[in-house]
Amino acid sequence: MQVEGTVSVIGETESFGSNGFTKRLLVIKTTEQYPQDIPVEFVKDKTSLLDALVDGDSVKVSINLRGREYNGKYYLSAQGWKIDIVE
Repeated sequence: MQVEGTVSVIGETESFGSNGFTKRLLVIKTTEQYPQDIPVEFVKDKTSLLDALVDGDSVKVSINLRGREYNGKYYLSAQGWKIDIVE
């Protein structure tokens, strides 16, 4: 799947535990009639893909949807794995 829009937020890299797991948040504002702010997580070595971006860049982000259950509640996240800057 892909999400296309403008970079709104580029988060700092966060580290978790002693195993070296890292993640970084990117928020994309879509350009449809009713714009949405879509949070996309980048994990491990993919966090470096955000280094070249600045707020306001037009991008197309390739994502995988991830779902999980915890204590009877269900959660959904978008995990990014590729970014293309749109001219």
